[in-house]
Amino acid sequence: MGIQFSTTPELFGVFHICTLIIGIAFNAGVFLFFKDKDETVLLNTIHRIGIFVFVMEIVKQIFCYIYVFDSTINLWFFPWQLCSMMIYCSLFIKANNKQLQNTLLMFLSTFNLFASIVALIIPSDMLRPQIFLTIYSFLYHFLMISAAKLSIFILKNRDNLHFSYTIVLFIIMSLVAEAINVISHHILHDIHREPDMFYITPYYETTQPVFHTIAIRYGIFTEVIIYLGSIILFSYLIYRLIQKLFSII
Repeated sequence: MGIQFSTTPELFGVFHICTLIIGIAFNAGVFLFFKDKDETVLLNTIHRIGIFVFVMEIVKQIFCYIYVFDSTINLWFFPWQLCSMMIYCSLFIKANNKQLQNTLLMFLSTFNLFASIVALIIPSDMLRPQIFLTIYSFLYHFLMISAAKLSIFILKNRDNLHFSYTIVLFIIMSLVAEAINVISHHILHDIHREPDMFYITPYYETTQPVFHTIAIRYGIFTEVIIYLGSIILFSYLIYRLIQKLFSII
């Protein structure tokens, strides 16, 4: 697992493009194989994806601690980014509460799908010199898309769906992310070791394109509000799109 690329893969380089093609082919296969499966199979598959990525997240944390951060505490890869939410939603997807399950499915098919697409198009933090870390990061985001598709297949046959509940879930997740950022800042006092969960730390300007400029010009608080609002807006647009494409009420 300590083997590295001879050179770090480049954004929109051969590795990036070829990996995207593989991911598209993989998810085309997922679509064809699962599009006519019943709800029980789909829910079980999402749950198994959750178990797999949870186990792999533990492996990744150990790998990062040893190989990336030289056995020192560094919370940059702490699993509470927006993309990380797929782990927890998938693990609890078989909840007995139908409304909670609908909300988790809705989150996977909107916020989760949006985050995965953006991350794959601009994988700046995924293209790393470590082969294991880079390949797993791409696999994880491909599985995010798979979980989103399976969720959409289930939602096709559900009613009483409320996107507003998904917004509430996102806000709760964001508050937890900010709490992690604040607590870690006061413990570590080191910009190179602190996490930036959801990229909304109140202490440093975000590294996200466009929003970095907003933070410098109008302040971090304003940028964070615009950033979170943008995620909600684009996720809602995805919700409206899948409504049209899959006739979800």
